[in-house]
Amino acid sequence: MIEPFLIRATIAGIGVAIIAGAIGCFVVWRKMAYFGDSLAHSALLGVALGLVLGISTNLGTIIICTLFTILLIWLQQKQILATDTLLGILAHSALSIGMVTLSLLEKSVDLHSYLFGDILAVTTSEIYLIISGSLIVLVFLYHNWSSFVLTTINEKLAKAEGLNILINQLLIMFLMTIVVAVSFRIVGLLLITSLLIIPAATARQLSHSPETMAVLASFLGIIAVILGIYSSLYFDTPSGPSIVVSAVIIFIAISSASFLIKKIR
Repeated sequence: MIEPFLIRATIAGIGVAIIAGAIGCFVVWRKMAYFGDSLAHSALLGVALGLVLGISTNLGTIIICTLFTILLIWLQQKQILATDTLLGILAHSALSIGMVTLSLLEKSVDLHSYLFGDILAVTTSEIYLIISGSLIVLVFLYHNWSSFVLTTINEKLAKAEGLNILINQLLIMFLMTIVVAVSFRIVGLLLITSLLIIPAATARQLSHSPETMAVLASFLGIIAVILGIYSSLYFDTPSGPSIVVSAVIIFIAISSASFLIKKIR
């Protein structure tokens, strides 16, 4: 008989993998890996905010990550510094403030689980939150997929079609915020970006259309999550890093196979 905590972990992992794979495609296409990493780092301040105010840490993460995105875009428009410099300053400031705040809290905080995840400890209420967040992301993607893809591939053509580039960019970043907020219990704040990038980068080698790439990225993410969960149990290793290692192994295997096939041809 399968243990209940394994069922919960698998459901939560699949829910996160589906949306991380789809949003990860835009991260890869738009070369937003550094932004994703910075967003994840700033999320620790959101966790601290949630604990200080006595609200959900996921809600705190969404609030801080949304403010982070708005502040970044405002500073970009002011052209004070280069984008990568702004990302570095904002992300590491938020990360440091978050860690200092957590250290000052009177109650004990399991910082390791926030940084590296603990999918095996996911609760039923967290599963409901993950499912809710996943549905929001999927609905937004379904209704805005064409405009998101067109904006990503060719901004000039998107403008000619009458699309609002800034709104689309903000929506994509907001969806990334939701992914970060519901994912940190799975792989941790320091490893979330890997779950966004690696399955999408793997799927890119097998795809000939944006839709195929998104579906494959989600599917490969699900495989990585399941392999990571059970290898974590078998080898008694941290669950978050185990999921990422599984994704890396899949990436290496498919990349090697793709390279050999091209050589043969």
